[in-house]
Amino acid sequence: MTSSNSVPRPRGWIVWSLRVAATGHLAGVLVQAALAGLFVTGDVDLLAWHRDNAGYTHALLYLQLVASVLLWRPGRGPGWPALAGAGLVVLETAQVGLGQARIIAGHFPLGMAIFGLSAVFTAWTWRTFRRSDAGDGGA
Repeated sequence: MTSSNSVPRPRGWIVWSLRVAATGHLAGVLVQAALAGLFVTGDVDLLAWHRDNAGYTHALLYLQLVASVLLWRPGRGPGWPALAGAGLVVLETAQVGLGQARIIAGHFPLGMAIFGLSAVFTAWTWRTFRRSDAGDGGA
């Protein structure tokens, strides 16, 4: 079943799972940036918070990836969000490695790219599936 503009209508629970996971991930990425900024201004205790939040944020990204796959199959939605989620997993894994190796020249710009990509992805989840396009509300 498709809407008038030929966009597949996945079940509401899939759309909401993706929205919640993407929004949570984006919030974690934003907290990462704030913690990094505070750390580099001299509050060295926040490095441990930055490390711990990275773990939570990365876990949320895996939930986002699962929700993206569900959107695609069985949800009959677009497949690119699953590919984008997999790409973000690769980028964040590299980000963790750069951070652990203290390669700040790569860690900072990659973090900014992850933030931008995550923001665009999250905005897409909220704009694309309007109330009338979100399937049957979760049934």
